[in-house]
Amino acid sequence: MAKGDSPLYAVVVVLHDSEAELAVLLDSVEACLAEQPQIIVVDSGSRDGGPDLAAERGAEVVALKGNPGFGAACNAGLERARHGVTVLLNPDCELLDASLTRLAALARAHPRALHSARLLNPDGSVQRSAHPLPGTAGSLLPAVVPAPLLPRALRERVEPYRAATARTVGWAIAACLAASTDTLRELGPFDPAVHLFAEDLELGLRARALEIPTILHPQLRIRHAGGHAVLRDGEPLELIARRRREAIEATRGRRAVALDDLGQALTFGTRAAAHAVLGGDAARARAQLTALVRTWGQPQRERPGGRIGGARRHG
Repeated sequence: MAKGDSPLYAVVVVLHDSEAELAVLLDSVEACLAEQPQIIVVDSGSRDGGPDLAAERGAEVVALKGNPGFGAACNAGLERARHGVTVLLNPDCELLDASLTRLAALARAHPRALHSARLLNPDGSVQRSAHPLPGTAGSLLPAVVPAPLLPRALRERVEPYRAATARTVGWAIAACLAASTDTLRELGPFDPAVHLFAEDLELGLRARALEIPTILHPQLRIRHAGGHAVLRDGEPLELIARRRREAIEATRGRRAVALDDLGQALTFGTRAAAHAVLGGDAARARAQLTALVRTWGQPQRERPGGRIGGARRHG
């Protein structure tokens, strides 16, 4: 059987002080999957027992010097993949059933696409893991009209994570993302110059520019805790806002950045006002708006090879 026809697939998991989360993930893999995939665990500077746990449980462990970032670590793991399909999977995910294998089968059947499962919060609610294309006039709609007031078709367009059936989305977070191994290698998948934040946004937009869509499969479910490694010291809102702007400008241009800035500012401002009127906590929305405004006018950081802020330029 040729490599690309194998029903097996590779899973790349990046660790950074993720021992507790990895234990839950590996337990769920053993419980939910009849046939175990090739599991490649890439350690990026952990100070706990995560790498040892991975080795004890039969995973291939790649130890990187220091902490080169999530994207670079994923790329290093992808180099070890021996099968025609690879799934990028965060350590704070937990399988609920055989959705991971079904997602890999979809990636095998449709190799020129990125495939995402529906992610669930720990309480079972749907996570905002799939997003519309940023920087379009249509993306301003939910900033001025509350999404629950929109017709269903429009609401699913601006909040695609709510979709009931498979659909193309602008981009999806990379907590669980599957594709042909060759497609991922063609894409990078990530730009190693992006140390953290917006690497999945940049990947989705760059893939779209190469006519490789991102598809959400809501019938497939994965539990995802979210933020286990990056939010321990609070949300770095200004860095997140800057990375988002850099990724959009590098892949879609300055007009898209301006439209996205407007949409983000309106959204944060509207949320803050609504919380204030209804007696809620407006602090986070105000902080997000403040962080966004602080990034305006900041110079984009040129990098070697035509990159700006870590994102590749494409003509």
